Amino acid sequence: MNELIKQVEQWSIDKDLNKGNSHVQHTKMTEEVGEVSAALCRNNIDELRDGIGDVVVTLIILAQQNDMDLYECLNAAYEEIKDRKGKTNADGTFIKESDL
Repeated sequence: MNELIKQVEQWSIDKDLNKGNSHVQHTKMTEEVGEVSAALCRNNIDELRDGIGDVVVTLIILAQQNDMDLYECLNAAYEEIKDRKGKTNADGTFIKESDL
């Protein structure tokens, strides 16, 4: 996974995306999330796989544009949630204890 992330980062550098506008990159990420939604609605597993991958690529580049990396961002999120308490409801949504 680390090697693949480095390859995406290098691809971004080769295309000068690493110096791009983060707002534009966020818009691209949002577009890709929409494609994930469409794939889910169509129950198209191949498009879903591609869409999830595209979202990850856009997030890698967004982090890179802001002098971060995917590991750093994911680690920060995990540190925030790792001890979180709550309940998962019938439809599979986790509800934080503070929101119960």
